[in-house]
Amino acid sequence: MKTKISINIISIFLFLFSTTVHSDGRVAVRGHNGAVASSSYTASQVGVEVLKKGGNAVDAAVATAFAMAVTHPTAGNIGGGGFLVYHGVDGEITAFDFREKAPLSSSKDMYLDEEGKVINNSIGPENHFSIRAVGVPGTVAGLALAHERLGTMDWSDLVVPSVLLARNGIPITWKLHDDFNSDRRKAWFGEYPSSVEKFYKKTSNLLDEGGAEYMPGDIWKQEDLAKTLERIQDKGKDGFYKGETAKLIADYMKQNGGLITLEDLEKYNAVERTPIVNDYRGHTIVSMPPPSSGGIILSEMLNILEGYDLNQIGHNSAQYLHLLTESMRRAYADRANYLGDPDFNEDMPIEKLLSKEHAADLRGSINTEMKSESDPALFAQAYESEETTHFSVVDKKGNMVSLTYTLEFGYGSHIVVGGAGFLLNNEMGDFNAIPGLTNASGRIGTTPNQIRPEQRMLSSMTPTIVAKNGIPLFATGTPGGKTIINTTMQTILNVVDHGMTIAESIEAPRIHHQWLPDVTSFEKIGISPDTRKMYESLGHKIRIRNSIGSAMGVYRDPETGVISGAADSRAEDGGVAAY
Repeated sequence: MKTKISINIISIFLFLFSTTVHSDGRVAVRGHNGAVASSSYTASQVGVEVLKKGGNAVDAAVATAFAMAVTHPTAGNIGGGGFLVYHGVDGEITAFDFREKAPLSSSKDMYLDEEGKVINNSIGPENHFSIRAVGVPGTVAGLALAHERLGTMDWSDLVVPSVLLARNGIPITWKLHDDFNSDRRKAWFGEYPSSVEKFYKKTSNLLDEGGAEYMPGDIWKQEDLAKTLERIQDKGKDGFYKGETAKLIADYMKQNGGLITLEDLEKYNAVERTPIVNDYRGHTIVSMPPPSSGGIILSEMLNILEGYDLNQIGHNSAQYLHLLTESMRRAYADRANYLGDPDFNEDMPIEKLLSKEHAADLRGSINTEMKSESDPALFAQAYESEETTHFSVVDKKGNMVSLTYTLEFGYGSHIVVGGAGFLLNNEMGDFNAIPGLTNASGRIGTTPNQIRPEQRMLSSMTPTIVAKNGIPLFATGTPGGKTIINTTMQTILNVVDHGMTIAESIEAPRIHHQWLPDVTSFEKIGISPDTRKMYESLGHKIRIRNSIGSAMGVYRDPETGVISGAADSRAEDGGVAAY
């Protein structure tokens, strides 16, 4: 198969030297015509090249997403799923749900042994660490649906840059080197010959000391992935869910004890949904609806905090952090009790959760002088991996896209489909594995997120766009598992309540609380010891972490039209491209 060179490799590399790029975080990259902020410099640059050729924000998002499947394999993907939120300068808003689905042969107790406990294999719990943990991928279908609805450029032109990047190769960065070669990752990849073939040189046996590692600066070529992307380039969604790629997936599953069949792939559909819309201090918050919990829980926390003068209280003061924590505590409790896939849970009380009255009731239960207690009998949180990725896009007209997608764990299941060259997710672990069991250790067994065939698993991904007077103002989002919603909220508060730039809002220190475990995560740098002591005096327990999340944002000044993009310095290979 011959690649169509509408955007050729020469133009891409010339572009790398002509586009404004910045990685320091606190100072935004600016332009007049468009920007992309992502966890991959190269992918951001591919997206802006599309904008330069006349594409809109959706076109750029499609090209960026496919490029990240090549350049950012820890979470960029065609074997996973996610969510896209769109806000047009004309006021149109919509959301695309391409979350993975449970295979047709799955069941609510599929991971349990005779004693009702989750089965463990040599690596770990089977619902996270096995080929049976793979959900039916949604990314290609979601990108195709968004392009069909809102794209303007030829689909082939949007996919070909990723084909060329895979075939011609990309330089191994220090981050990629470190990711590929941790002891745990070597062991996990080592379970699957197709994964070893992708991530290590062919000049030695498996993982001995004969020099199998790719070193920083080496050129990493992914020919099988290039061929898979070429089929998508030529046939769109059918190039993945039907034909050769689908057969490679189904055959690999059958040979290795997986569940996904040709029927699962042919039946998969992405869904266009109505976004969650909420007002906060004169701004319109547009975010993702279920099966993402992000939009609802983000809005619920903002509604609670709207009753306080946060600017007067002071950014990241002890009292401010206390109020954030108590808002997080209450909203995450509602998340556990009520939310799941809307196609399987028709009675979710979404209207109530979004109401200002519900927020007022929750606000009334907050003691400003003392922390609340958590009840593990009611509200526990299932584990959700933090290895996701997010990017934000704005085009010349001011249309914005906020997109978050994932493989679940970093590198997902660590399983590469033989002959197809891409990683599979392990998203089935986001379901409640033991129905009915909820405990203080973080296990959750509530009904809305139990496994059912074709159900989409609950997620915390929170792609969000903030508008003012009907015009999109900024787009934001982040990876980070359960921390995603809180990071997104804090970036919004930083802009709306504290007057920060998009770059300052992303770089500011963050905290995280999710009801259980009843402990607040603080970033190691940025919040003073004195503030921590005052916060702890209110009864809170603190855990110190290196970082929380890795936000990516774009902002368009409604008066001047100047565009600012910011890539979180917490993302080692992240970057902004703008022009």
